[in-house]
Amino acid sequence: MANLTLGHHGAYSQSTAQLAQQPSSPTADLPLIRDYDNLFRIFYNFSPNLSTTNIASAYSECKALLSIADMYDALPVVGPRIDHHLLRFGSRLFKQIAKYPPSYLKLGYLARSRIIFSEALIHVVGQWPMAYPYLQTNDLPGGEGGGGYEVPQSVIDLIEDKVDELDELKAKVEAKLFRLTLSSSRGERVNPANDYLSWLAMSLFRQWLAENTTPEVRGILKNSPTTTLYSRETLKRFERRMDQVKNLARDLVKPLTRNCLELDLRLLADGEGGGLGYLTCVRVEDEDIPWI
Repeated sequence: MANLTLGHHGAYSQSTAQLAQQPSSPTADLPLIRDYDNLFRIFYNFSPNLSTTNIASAYSECKALLSIADMYDALPVVGPRIDHHLLRFGSRLFKQIAKYPPSYLKLGYLARSRIIFSEALIHVVGQWPMAYPYLQTNDLPGGEGGGGYEVPQSVIDLIEDKVDELDELKAKVEAKLFRLTLSSSRGERVNPANDYLSWLAMSLFRQWLAENTTPEVRGILKNSPTTTLYSRETLKRFERRMDQVKNLARDLVKPLTRNCLELDLRLLADGEGGGLGYLTCVRVEDEDIPWI
């Protein structure tokens, strides 16, 4: 019995020495080994070895780990660890989601991360249908792939429902803006007869609104105005009336200008909160989350 034990340890020591002398495996195998190592770490309640400094590397590692977890029906176990790890990046994560929303929509869906999924969904809805091809392919500008899988049809249906809700809200707000008007001192709607200057301010506002909500239309205010409109008193009164129009319009568009993202838009490069170029007012409720 003792000889058998010694022989076993001797063979083990010999095989270990042979492994130490073998050349290292190709780098292509290392990510797969890392992914399985992280999978078993999570199974045994240890923290996975994922990048904590590079958000792009962390995304790639998490995406690969989720793909393997999906193969073994282990998403309910792995997903919360991925969610916890990525959320530790804070604002850096939300900036990255703004750059690659389709990728993070897929990742958030697989990881069952409400925050990541909702954040990416708001971006995707605001950009729709720009993001649609990337929800079905692996290629995405900037090197972050789409995730190697398609999102379910239920997610596409959710996106389209949110797009329809946003379009409906935009149409209602635009209609209210076109009906916006000022009143004279006697409570009458302004017109050229009772308050020419206020009517001109409203006309200028509606002209600007039409040019910014429809294809290009040639301006109708290009004719030289009457010189009497250039007096200092008249211009000051005109500016006051324009300010009133802007304040009324500002109240009407508030539902469209609210920001439902976790991302603080003031952190964007332009510092004006309008650098995304699309609306981020879509609300994602609990009933909208596919797995809840």
